Amino acid sequence: MSAYISFAVVVAGLCFFEVVSSVDNAIINAEVLGTMQPKARKWFLLWGLLFGVFLVRGLLPWLIIWFATPGIGPMAALTAAFSNDPDVLLAVEKSAPVLLTGGGTFLLFLFFYWLFMEPKNYGLIGEKFFHAQGVWFYAVVSILLCFIVWFALEREAMMAFGAVVGSTAFFITHGFKENAEKVEKSLMSKGHLSDISKICYLEVIDMTFSIDGVLGAFAFTLSVPLILLGNGLGAIVVRQITVGNIDRIKKFLYLKNGAMYSIFFLGLIMLLDAFGVHIPSFVSPVTTFGVVGYFFLKSKNALKTLTKEL
Repeated sequence: MSAYISFAVVVAGLCFFEVVSSVDNAIINAEVLGTMQPKARKWFLLWGLLFGVFLVRGLLPWLIIWFATPGIGPMAALTAAFSNDPDVLLAVEKSAPVLLTGGGTFLLFLFFYWLFMEPKNYGLIGEKFFHAQGVWFYAVVSILLCFIVWFALEREAMMAFGAVVGSTAFFITHGFKENAEKVEKSLMSKGHLSDISKICYLEVIDMTFSIDGVLGAFAFTLSVPLILLGNGLGAIVVRQITVGNIDRIKKFLYLKNGAMYSIFFLGLIMLLDAFGVHIPSFVSPVTTFGVVGYFFLKSKNALKTLTKEL
Protein backbone atom coordinates (compact mmCIF):
# COMPACT_ATOMS: atom_id res chain seq x y z
CA MET A 1 0.00 0.00 0.00
CA SER A 2 2.85 2.40 0.82
CA ALA A 3 4.24 1.90 -2.69
CA TYR A 4 0.90 2.94 -4.22
CA ILE A 5 0.77 6.01 -1.99
CA SER A 6 4.32 6.90 -3.04
CA PHE A 7 3.40 6.53 -6.72
CA ALA A 8 0.30 8.68 -6.23
CA VAL A 9 2.29 11.44 -4.51
CA VAL A 10 4.92 11.39 -7.28
CA VAL A 11 2.29 11.54 -10.06
CA ALA A 12 0.44 14.36 -8.29
CA GLY A 13 3.70 16.27 -7.88
CA LEU A 14 4.61 15.74 -11.55
CA CYS A 15 1.19 16.92 -12.68
CA PHE A 16 1.31 20.00 -10.46
CA PHE A 17 4.85 20.89 -11.52
CA GLU A 18 3.95 20.50 -15.20
CA VAL A 19 1.03 22.90 -14.77
CA VAL A 20 2.86 25.65 -12.91
CA SER A 21 5.96 25.45 -15.12
CA SER A 22 3.83 25.72 -18.28
CA VAL A 23 1.94 28.92 -17.45
CA ASP A 24 4.01 30.97 -19.94
CA ASN A 25 3.39 28.34 -22.61
CA ALA A 26 -0.36 28.45 -21.94
CA ILE A 27 -0.41 32.24 -22.29
CA ILE A 28 1.36 32.12 -25.66
CA ASN A 29 -0.95 29.34 -26.85
CA ALA A 30 -4.08 31.25 -25.80
CA GLU A 31 -3.06 34.47 -27.52
CA VAL A 32 -2.15 32.77 -30.81
CA LEU A 33 -5.22 30.49 -30.72
CA GLY A 34 -7.37 33.60 -30.43
CA THR A 35 -6.36 34.56 -33.99
CA MET A 36 -7.24 31.15 -35.50
CA GLN A 37 -10.42 29.66 -36.93
CA PRO A 38 -12.50 27.40 -34.61
CA LYS A 39 -11.68 24.28 -36.65
CA ALA A 40 -7.93 24.93 -36.40
CA ARG A 41 -8.20 25.60 -32.66
CA LYS A 42 -9.99 22.29 -32.11
CA TRP A 43 -7.39 20.49 -34.22
CA PHE A 44 -4.52 21.90 -32.16
CA LEU A 45 -6.19 21.26 -28.82
CA LEU A 46 -6.88 17.60 -29.73
CA TRP A 47 -4.00 16.43 -31.92
CA GLY A 48 -1.58 18.91 -30.46
CA LEU A 49 -2.32 17.44 -27.04
CA LEU A 50 -1.60 13.91 -28.29
CA PHE A 51 1.64 15.11 -29.86
CA GLY A 52 2.68 17.05 -26.77
CA VAL A 53 1.90 14.24 -24.34
CA PHE A 54 2.99 11.08 -26.11
CA LEU A 55 5.71 12.25 -28.50
CA VAL A 56 7.34 14.82 -26.21
CA ARG A 57 6.50 14.09 -22.59
CA GLY A 58 6.55 10.33 -23.22
CA LEU A 59 9.21 9.86 -25.88
CA LEU A 60 11.74 12.39 -24.55
CA PRO A 61 12.22 10.96 -21.03
CA TRP A 62 12.35 7.45 -22.50
CA LEU A 63 15.10 8.51 -24.94
CA ILE A 64 17.01 10.26 -22.17
CA ILE A 65 16.93 7.17 -19.95
CA TRP A 66 17.90 4.94 -22.88
CA PHE A 67 20.80 7.14 -24.03
CA ALA A 68 22.04 7.56 -20.46
CA THR A 69 21.93 3.76 -19.98
CA PRO A 70 22.54 2.34 -23.49
CA GLY A 71 23.40 -1.15 -22.30
CA ILE A 72 19.89 -2.02 -21.06
CA GLY A 73 18.01 -1.64 -24.35
CA PRO A 74 14.87 0.36 -25.24
CA MET A 75 12.25 -1.82 -23.51
CA ALA A 76 14.26 -2.09 -20.30
CA ALA A 77 14.65 1.72 -20.31
CA LEU A 78 10.87 2.02 -20.44
CA THR A 79 10.22 -0.34 -17.52
CA ALA A 80 13.51 0.04 -15.61
CA ALA A 81 11.94 1.45 -12.43
CA PHE A 82 9.69 -1.62 -12.11
CA SER A 83 12.23 -4.23 -13.25
CA ASN A 84 13.29 -7.18 -11.11
CA ASP A 85 16.42 -7.70 -13.17
CA PRO A 86 19.42 -6.80 -10.94
CA ASP A 87 21.54 -5.96 -14.00
CA VAL A 88 18.99 -3.41 -15.21
CA LEU A 89 18.64 -1.86 -11.76
CA LEU A 90 22.42 -1.67 -11.38
CA ALA A 91 22.82 -0.05 -14.81
CA VAL A 92 20.18 2.60 -14.04
CA GLU A 93 21.73 3.24 -10.63
CA LYS A 94 25.13 3.83 -12.24
CA SER A 95 23.78 6.15 -14.93
CA ALA A 96 21.47 8.13 -12.63
CA PRO A 97 24.17 10.57 -11.36
CA VAL A 98 24.99 11.60 -14.95
CA LEU A 99 21.34 12.22 -15.75
CA LEU A 100 20.67 14.04 -12.48
CA THR A 101 23.75 16.26 -12.89
CA GLY A 102 22.63 17.32 -16.36
CA GLY A 103 19.04 17.96 -15.31
CA GLY A 104 20.04 19.77 -12.13
CA THR A 105 22.43 22.05 -14.01
CA PHE A 106 19.72 22.88 -16.56
CA LEU A 107 17.18 23.76 -13.85
CA LEU A 108 19.60 25.94 -11.88
CA PHE A 109 20.56 27.84 -15.03
CA LEU A 110 16.86 28.30 -15.75
CA PHE A 111 16.23 29.70 -12.28
CA PHE A 112 19.16 32.12 -12.33
CA TYR A 113 18.16 33.40 -15.76
CA TRP A 114 14.71 34.20 -14.38
CA LEU A 115 16.19 35.76 -11.23
CA PHE A 116 18.69 38.01 -13.02
CA MET A 117 17.19 38.65 -16.44
CA GLU A 118 13.42 38.24 -16.72
CA PRO A 119 10.90 40.98 -15.87
CA LYS A 120 8.81 39.85 -12.91
CA ASN A 121 6.47 40.79 -10.12
CA TYR A 122 8.73 40.94 -7.09
CA GLY A 123 7.48 38.37 -4.61
CA LEU A 124 10.39 38.18 -2.16
CA ILE A 125 12.94 40.58 -0.71
CA GLY A 126 16.06 40.56 -2.87
CA GLU A 127 14.43 39.81 -6.24
CA LYS A 128 14.52 43.46 -7.28
CA PHE A 129 18.22 43.68 -6.34
CA PHE A 130 19.19 40.59 -8.35
CA HIS A 131 17.10 41.75 -11.31
CA ALA A 132 19.06 45.00 -11.32
CA GLN A 133 22.32 42.99 -11.52
CA GLY A 134 21.38 41.23 -14.77
CA VAL A 135 24.84 41.79 -16.23
CA TRP A 136 26.15 39.22 -13.72
CA PHE A 137 23.96 36.35 -14.94
CA TYR A 138 26.52 34.85 -17.31
CA ALA A 139 29.30 35.19 -14.74
CA VAL A 140 27.19 33.44 -12.08
CA VAL A 141 26.20 30.47 -14.25
CA SER A 142 29.72 30.13 -15.66
CA ILE A 143 31.23 29.97 -12.16
CA LEU A 144 28.45 27.59 -11.08
CA LEU A 145 29.22 25.29 -14.02
CA CYS A 146 32.93 25.35 -13.16
CA PHE A 147 32.20 24.24 -9.58
CA ILE A 148 29.81 21.49 -10.68
CA VAL A 149 32.27 20.16 -13.28
CA TRP A 150 35.20 20.34 -10.83
CA PHE A 151 33.47 18.31 -8.13
CA ALA A 152 31.92 15.96 -10.71
CA LEU A 153 35.35 15.12 -12.14
CA GLU A 154 36.41 13.93 -8.70
CA ARG A 155 33.60 11.33 -8.80
CA GLU A 156 33.11 10.44 -12.47
CA ALA A 157 34.03 12.09 -15.77
CA MET A 158 30.61 11.38 -17.27
CA MET A 159 28.96 13.41 -14.52
CA ALA A 160 31.00 16.41 -15.63
CA PHE A 161 29.93 15.75 -19.21
CA GLY A 162 26.31 15.59 -18.02
CA ALA A 163 26.67 19.05 -16.46
CA VAL A 164 28.02 20.44 -19.74
CA VAL A 165 25.13 18.84 -21.66
CA GLY A 166 22.66 20.36 -19.20
CA SER A 167 24.12 23.85 -19.67
CA THR A 168 24.14 23.39 -23.44
CA ALA A 169 20.49 22.30 -23.42
CA PHE A 170 19.61 25.42 -21.45
CA PHE A 171 21.17 27.82 -23.94
CA ILE A 172 19.65 26.00 -26.92
CA THR A 173 16.11 26.05 -25.49
CA HIS A 174 16.62 29.58 -24.18
CA GLY A 175 17.29 30.73 -27.73
CA PHE A 176 13.94 29.30 -28.88
CA LYS A 177 12.09 30.84 -25.94
CA GLU A 178 13.70 34.24 -26.40
CA ASN A 179 12.51 34.27 -29.98
CA ALA A 180 9.00 33.08 -29.07
CA GLU A 181 7.73 36.53 -28.07
CA LYS A 182 9.00 38.10 -31.30
CA VAL A 183 7.42 35.39 -33.43
CA GLU A 184 4.17 35.68 -31.45
CA LYS A 185 3.95 39.40 -32.19
CA SER A 186 4.57 38.67 -35.86
CA LEU A 187 1.83 36.06 -35.91
CA MET A 188 -0.59 38.43 -34.20
CA SER A 189 0.13 41.30 -36.58
CA LYS A 190 0.37 39.50 -39.91
CA GLY A 191 -3.10 38.37 -40.83
CA HIS A 192 -2.00 36.59 -44.00
CA LEU A 193 -0.28 33.77 -42.13
CA SER A 194 -2.22 30.51 -42.36
CA ASP A 195 -3.62 28.58 -39.41
CA ILE A 196 -1.32 25.70 -40.38
CA SER A 197 1.72 27.97 -39.91
CA LYS A 198 0.45 29.02 -36.50
CA ILE A 199 -0.18 25.39 -35.47
CA CYS A 200 3.37 24.44 -36.49
CA TYR A 201 4.73 27.35 -34.47
CA LEU A 202 2.69 26.36 -31.39
CA GLU A 203 3.89 22.75 -31.63
CA VAL A 204 7.54 23.85 -31.73
CA ILE A 205 7.04 26.21 -28.79
CA ASP A 206 5.15 23.55 -26.83
CA MET A 207 8.02 21.10 -27.39
CA THR A 208 10.58 23.69 -26.27
CA PHE A 209 8.70 24.59 -23.09
CA SER A 210 8.05 20.92 -22.28
CA ILE A 211 11.78 20.30 -21.85
CA ASP A 212 11.68 22.17 -18.52
CA GLY A 213 8.94 19.86 -17.25
CA VAL A 214 10.60 16.70 -18.56
CA LEU A 215 14.00 17.41 -17.01
CA GLY A 216 12.40 18.59 -13.78
CA ALA A 217 10.45 15.33 -13.68
CA PHE A 218 13.66 13.39 -13.03
CA ALA A 219 13.83 15.06 -9.61
CA PHE A 220 10.62 13.15 -8.81
CA THR A 221 11.34 9.77 -10.43
CA LEU A 222 13.33 7.94 -13.11
CA SER A 223 10.25 5.93 -14.09
CA VAL A 224 9.18 6.76 -17.66
CA PRO A 225 5.57 5.51 -17.18
CA LEU A 226 5.12 7.69 -14.09
CA ILE A 227 6.62 10.70 -15.88
CA LEU A 228 4.31 10.12 -18.85
CA LEU A 229 1.28 9.81 -16.57
CA GLY A 230 2.08 12.81 -14.35
CA ASN A 231 3.27 15.16 -17.09
CA GLY A 232 0.50 13.98 -19.40
CA LEU A 233 -2.18 14.84 -16.86
CA GLY A 234 -0.49 18.19 -16.33
CA ALA A 235 -0.48 18.85 -20.08
CA ILE A 236 -4.24 18.16 -20.22
CA VAL A 237 -4.82 20.65 -17.39
CA VAL A 238 -2.68 23.24 -19.20
CA ARG A 239 -4.80 22.79 -22.34
CA GLN A 240 -7.95 23.38 -20.30
CA ILE A 241 -6.40 26.52 -18.81
CA THR A 242 -5.51 27.66 -22.31
CA VAL A 243 -9.12 27.29 -23.44
CA GLY A 244 -11.06 28.91 -20.65
CA ASN A 245 -9.15 30.32 -17.69
CA ILE A 246 -6.04 32.06 -18.99
CA ASP A 247 -7.20 35.58 -18.05
CA ARG A 248 -7.90 34.42 -14.51
CA ILE A 249 -4.48 32.74 -14.26
CA LYS A 250 -2.79 35.99 -15.36
CA LYS A 251 -4.28 37.73 -12.34
CA PHE A 252 -2.27 35.54 -9.95
CA LEU A 253 0.84 37.69 -10.02
CA TYR A 254 3.29 35.41 -8.24
CA LEU A 255 2.57 31.98 -9.75
CA LYS A 256 5.62 32.32 -12.00
CA ASN A 257 7.73 33.07 -8.91
CA GLY A 258 6.48 29.88 -7.29
CA ALA A 259 7.26 27.86 -10.40
CA MET A 260 10.80 29.23 -10.60
CA TYR A 261 11.60 28.71 -6.92
CA SER A 262 10.32 25.14 -7.19
CA ILE A 263 12.63 24.72 -10.19
CA PHE A 264 15.51 26.00 -8.07
CA PHE A 265 14.82 23.51 -5.29
CA LEU A 266 14.33 20.63 -7.73
CA GLY A 267 17.65 21.48 -9.37
CA LEU A 268 19.36 21.40 -5.97
CA ILE A 269 17.70 18.09 -5.11
CA MET A 270 18.90 16.56 -8.38
CA LEU A 271 22.49 17.72 -7.85
CA LEU A 272 22.57 16.60 -4.22
CA ASP A 273 21.18 13.22 -5.25
CA ALA A 274 23.77 12.96 -8.04
CA PHE A 275 26.59 13.58 -5.54
CA GLY A 276 25.40 10.85 -3.22
CA VAL A 277 23.10 12.67 -0.77
CA HIS A 278 20.04 10.49 -0.23
CA ILE A 279 16.83 12.44 -0.87
CA PRO A 280 13.55 10.62 -0.06
CA SER A 281 11.13 10.44 -3.00
CA PHE A 282 8.47 12.49 -1.22
CA VAL A 283 10.73 15.55 -0.84
CA SER A 284 10.36 16.78 -4.44
CA PRO A 285 6.53 16.75 -4.60
CA VAL A 286 6.16 18.11 -1.05
CA THR A 287 8.62 20.93 -1.81
CA THR A 288 6.80 21.76 -5.06
CA PHE A 289 3.39 21.86 -3.38
CA GLY A 290 4.73 23.93 -0.50
CA VAL A 291 6.62 26.52 -2.55
CA VAL A 292 3.93 27.02 -5.19
CA GLY A 293 1.21 26.97 -2.53
CA TYR A 294 2.92 29.83 -0.68
CA PHE A 295 3.09 32.00 -3.81
CA PHE A 296 -0.47 31.07 -4.75
CA LEU A 297 -1.71 32.37 -1.39
CA LYS A 298 0.48 35.45 -1.81
CA SER A 299 -1.07 36.03 -5.24
CA LYS A 300 -4.57 35.51 -3.87
CA ASN A 301 -4.01 38.06 -1.11
CA ALA A 302 -2.59 40.56 -3.59
CA LEU A 303 -5.63 40.06 -5.83
CA LYS A 304 -7.99 40.68 -2.88
CA THR A 305 -6.12 43.86 -1.97
CA LEU A 306 -6.25 45.11 -5.55
CA THR A 307 -9.98 44.34 -5.79
CA LYS A 308 -10.69 46.32 -2.60
CA GLU A 309 -8.71 49.28 -3.88
CA LEU A 310 -10.74 49.30 -7.09
